Amino acid sequence: MLEPLWQGVLAPEELAEANGATCELPAALESVRQARHFTRATLQRWDLGILRDSIELVASELVTNALRYAVPVGTPGAPVRLSLVRWTSRVVCAVRDPSVTAPIAKDPDYVAETGRGLHLVDSFSENWGWHPLSGTGKVVWALFLAPGPH
Repeated sequence: MLEPLWQGVLAPEELAEANGATCELPAALESVRQARHFTRATLQRWDLGILRDSIELVASELVTNALRYAVPVGTPGAPVRLSLVRWTSRVVCAVRDPSVTAPIAKDPDYVAETGRGLHLVDSFSENWGWHPLSGTGKVVWALFLAPGPH
């Protein structure tokens, strides 16, 4: 049932603009801000502003994790790809990076400034997970239920 959605996550450039959007991000701290802006603009274009806060937060966390743990700072090109895919009653926020290492949710330290990202992803999304990609890399995704008629 969700197979077209997963295909869109892996190849969003093949979807119509109304159903998929991709943003290539360099290994730079400014990429997190760019990811939030891209997410906000895409959801507004899709008339899904009600999901903006949740998906923008999750996109920010997933991009931060990719940049922090999967890509060395200063890596040339755009090694991280943020994709938003809309399919019937779901929206997927997915971040692709070159690492094959699985994301691991740490026990949260509520005093520390870092380490709670995947807990936030879990709290704000319907479900989340990751898939290794053939060749190299992985995609970490979060699934959201979209409001309205489907």
